[in-house]
Amino acid sequence: MATMADDKVKRRLTTVLCADVYGYSRLMEADETGTLETLRRYRTAIAGLVERHDGRIVNTWGDAVIAEFASVVEAVQCAVEIQHEISSQASSQASPMQFRIGINLGDVMVDGSDIYGDGVNIASRLQELAEPGGVVISSSVYDQVHNKLSVGFDCLGQRPLKNIAPLTSYRLTLGSQAAGPGSFPMQASATPSERARAPRMDDRRAPSSSMNALSDWLTRLPRPVAAALTVSAFLIVINLLTSQRIWFHWPVAAILFGVVMRMVLGNRPESDSRGER
Repeated sequence: MATMADDKVKRRLTTVLCADVYGYSRLMEADETGTLETLRRYRTAIAGLVERHDGRIVNTWGDAVIAEFASVVEAVQCAVEIQHEISSQASSQASPMQFRIGINLGDVMVDGSDIYGDGVNIASRLQELAEPGGVVISSSVYDQVHNKLSVGFDCLGQRPLKNIAPLTSYRLTLGSQAAGPGSFPMQASATPSERARAPRMDDRRAPSSSMNALSDWLTRLPRPVAAALTVSAFLIVINLLTSQRIWFHWPVAAILFGVVMRMVLGNRPESDSRGER
């Protein structure tokens, strides 16, 4: 009979990296053989980078790759190098394969060589928030690395995640500089006075973060609404900069009224627009 000690679930705190191919079904539909060959080549490159950063591949089901790291810093460094390596290999392809990566530091359940639990699920959900070729990390990862790596971070706020409570996440701003083993200088070695004089990476990225948030919000709106709001904002700015008399409310009202009517008429049931036969 198994003892209670044998049945106890083993747990550990670890950093989970989840990578997934963006638009994998579309790529397979266009070219199954070529897509599979490319996926195999990229997985080999990813495995080499994971090993270089003292991580291990946990699973490679489907088009996904799950890896774990003892070090949070090594996991983030590995993710950036993976994206730059894939980007450099895909630059000559007509339909390049791109990965999205999510990283989370959390508690996992261990079963042999596999890991399970919210720690893994959150990394998978963060990967879904990432842009093609991008990396999104949880707040627990950000707390550990934001003052250790010379890479920018954009706060995404609390985003809803499927079957998981909303949590704060951060997008890495990778830039165009190729990542290498020595491309992430450790800021912890700087003296306190040097750190006090140096501008914070988050402060330098603040305008970019606001513009990205505004752009993301507009892209989630229906196209006519987003276009109307953009034109209306443009008219308001022109009015305020060129005239002391307020006139923008008339064209803006006409634009918004037209968009509302278009959406109302466009959403009418098909039977109403055709009439009874």
